Amino acid sequence: MDRDTDVNKWSCDDVQAWLTENGFHLYDNKFGQHRIDGVALLTLQESDLRNPPMSIDILGDIKRLYNCIHKLQIETYGEKSYHSCKGSDIVDGSFNQCTGSVHSSPGRNVKRMVSNESLSDDDDDDEIEAEVQRIVNKSGRYSRSLDPEIFKTFLSFIYVFFVFLITSFVMTIVHDRVPDPQKYPPLPDIFLDNIPYMPWAFEVCELVGLILFTIWSCILVFHKHRFILMRRMFSMLGTVFLLRCVTMLITSLSVPGVHLQCDQKFGSWYAKLTRTYEIWSGFGMSIQGVKSCGDYMFSGHTSCITLLNFFITEYTPRRMYTMHTFTWVANLFGIFFILAAHEHYSIDIFIAFYITSRLFLYYHTLANNRSLMARDKHRRRVWFPLFSYFESKCDGIVPNVYEWPLPYPVSFVRYFEKKNKRH
Repeated sequence: MDRDTDVNKWSCDDVQAWLTENGFHLYDNKFGQHRIDGVALLTLQESDLRNPPMSIDILGDIKRLYNCIHKLQIETYGEKSYHSCKGSDIVDGSFNQCTGSVHSSPGRNVKRMVSNESLSDDDDDDEIEAEVQRIVNKSGRYSRSLDPEIFKTFLSFIYVFFVFLITSFVMTIVHDRVPDPQKYPPLPDIFLDNIPYMPWAFEVCELVGLILFTIWSCILVFHKHRFILMRRMFSMLGTVFLLRCVTMLITSLSVPGVHLQCDQKFGSWYAKLTRTYEIWSGFGMSIQGVKSCGDYMFSGHTSCITLLNFFITEYTPRRMYTMHTFTWVANLFGIFFILAAHEHYSIDIFIAFYITSRLFLYYHTLANNRSLMARDKHRRRVWFPLFSYFESKCDGIVPNVYEWPLPYPVSFVRYFEKKNKRH
């Protein structure tokens, strides 16, 4: 049958003839009933075939038919122009197809732009989770290279190990430089001036941090890509504390509370090195007997609990609402307890949370998007040189897949394998 080579000019009869030629004669009447001509055919998505009013219920036919329609779309507009048309024509809440305009909500447009699919706001969270995972798999955004690269993880551990040593030494230096509380009393602070001093609060903050660390350790034990997660944790933690060394050293703030005793000085090199070891071996924690002054800008405790919170929520399934809510509440309460202990000024807390959260988001945005990583490569090498090396092979999102870390017992191994296949 002779048909116009321009699909946009096809009539409904031409579409039905095309269906028959491609082995989809069972759906001739359905396409005719809904007046699908060439223009309408080129705007069809897989969801249109699957959902009412078309409601094709044979999965194989849906996939094969959409594949043929997609080929027509590419042949008509060209692959590059077709994808750019779909991805760029979102204006004032409208998704402008190459052949017309279909008005819909902005949220739906974004999902169509990414995946050729539609998600409804009425879908429950499990359906959205499954759909997002399917979209990611289809568009190739999950990393295809998930080599554990243990050597890189070891280097990241060496990096954070030496950064903690440097931080401990800088804390010793700034302790000797802290201004005399008699001459320079605590600075005015909106929160500290209105929150009574609680001597036990700092220890509670550290207990909150230990709880978050325990949760994160359990995730690492069972996460299939634990070495990638550890490498990211070490590199970000080291970078945050290296920046903290600079901010502590360049400006010395007066003590935030009159209860702080900063009379002891470490004049000799031997005393400084001994004190450095004490801080390093005690992880700078007061529950380990470490008391320090001068390390105010910015709060290391806030950075640690914030990073733990972000890593836990990033590398666990989004349906684990209870855990995510708990970690966020713990993060906020930890910050409150630091302020209640009068161990840091409010600005120390704010800067610590902002820097840590922005670094985490910036790191993962680049790591999860290869195109952004390539575009930002020059600035990235200057501001975060370790990123280029540690993430050189990872080209997408790291999936949250879990496994039993030991070969025995076999029943546990099989349980995790079944769970992974199911999801």
